Amino acid sequence: MATIKPFKAVRPFPEKAQDVAALPYDVYNRKEAAAAARGKLDSFLRVDRPETTLDDRIKINDPLVYETARKNLEKLFYRNALTQDTKDCLYIYELIMDGRSQIGLVVCTAIDEYLDNTIKKHELTRADKEADRIKHVDACDANTGPIFLTYRGQESINVIVDQWRKENAPVYDFVSDDGITHRAWVIDDDSIINGLRDQFKQVESLYIADGHHRSASAVKVSLMRREANPNYTGEEEFNYFLSVLFPDEQLYIMDYNRVVKDLNGLTVDEFLKALSEKFTIEERGAEAVKPDKKGSFGLYLDDKWYLLTVKEGVYDADDPVNSLDVAILQNNVLVPVLGIGDIRTDERIDFVGGIRGLKELERRVHDDMMLAFAMHPTSIDELMNIADADLLMPPKSTWFEPKLRSGLFIHKLS
Repeated sequence: MATIKPFKAVRPFPEKAQDVAALPYDVYNRKEAAAAARGKLDSFLRVDRPETTLDDRIKINDPLVYETARKNLEKLFYRNALTQDTKDCLYIYELIMDGRSQIGLVVCTAIDEYLDNTIKKHELTRADKEADRIKHVDACDANTGPIFLTYRGQESINVIVDQWRKENAPVYDFVSDDGITHRAWVIDDDSIINGLRDQFKQVESLYIADGHHRSASAVKVSLMRREANPNYTGEEEFNYFLSVLFPDEQLYIMDYNRVVKDLNGLTVDEFLKALSEKFTIEERGAEAVKPDKKGSFGLYLDDKWYLLTVKEGVYDADDPVNSLDVAILQNNVLVPVLGIGDIRTDERIDFVGGIRGLKELERRVHDDMMLAFAMHPTSIDELMNIADADLLMPPKSTWFEPKLRSGLFIHKLS
C-alpha cells in the first residue's frame, strides 16, 4: 500500500513560473550551474546551487553555501516570485518532449515507506553527495527538489487525473529553453484528493526512478527532526518528502553513456584484442554507432567508431543484474581491462546522459578523455524487476528524460 499526502506547496506565481523553474542541481557542474544562473535573479538554481552566487574560491561544502541557499529561497518570496498555498492540495505535472507526454502527481510520500521498502531503490548512494543535500534540506527547512517516482500504472488513477485536466485550466503552461512543455494543475477538491489517496492504497510499491541521493537525504533530515522532537506524532510535515509519481508506461529512459580517460597502459591494438575475447568487433569508421538492441555497444576510440556485440555465454541471461548492458560492460571491460576500481568514485571515468547525443561523446574524447562507450538504454521493466528482488543496479544505469524542474513545487518541513 502506498501513501500519498496532500500538502501546502510553496510554488511560483503563474507569471513567474518559467523564470523560477530550473533543471535539477545535479545535471550541472559548478561552472555550468554558474553560467545557467547568471543574470537570472528568479532562477531556482540560485537556491539549489547557491555557490553560483558566491566567490569561486568558496568550497562547495562551506557552511556559507547552505546559509546562502536559505537566504536565496527567502529572496524569492521578497521578489514576489514564490507564494504558499493555504490549503493542502495535490498537483498534476505534465511534461511534453518531442510530442510525447508524461503526466505525474505531485504529492508527499512517507519516510516510513522508504524505510520499510514500500518505496523501492535500485542504486547505492555516495556519502559525500548525501551530506551535501542533508545540509541543504536542513538549512532551507524544505524539500526543494522532487523525487521522481514511478509505479505500475493503474487505469483508475489515469481516469481521475485526466478528468481533472479536462475540466480545469492549468496554473502553469510554458515551454522551457530546451523545448520541453511544462503544465501544472492544482487539485484542491477534497473528494478528488481522497479518491486518489484511496486508489494509491491499491498500489503495492513505488519505485525511485531518479533521485536516490535526494530521497536518502530527505529521509535522514526527517530522522534528525524526529530525534529532536521525541514526542512527534507522525503527522508533522518532516515525516514526508516531496515526490512526483508517474505511471511506468509513460516513462522514457535514454542511454547513459561512459567516457574513460585512458587505456590503462594498453595500446589501441592490445585493447581491441582484449575486447575480442568477449565481443565481436565491427569497425564503422566515422559512422557514429548508436546501439539498437541489448548486448550491443558503440565504442569511439582513435577517431573511429566500432560496434561491439557481446558473445554468447559471456553473461547469465537469467541474472537480472549481470544481464544488464551496463553490468556487462562493467564486468567485462571497465573493471578487468581498463582497471576502473570503484565505478562511482574513480576519476578516470565519467558519465554522459543520452540527451547530449553521440557528438558529445566525440567531443569529450577529443577534449579530456580517450574513449567512449555508447550504451543501449536500460528498460523500466529491468529497473522494477531488480528493485523487486531487493538488488542493486550498477551506478549510472538510467537517464530519464525529460527532467523534472525544481522550484515549481517546494515542500516546507515546518
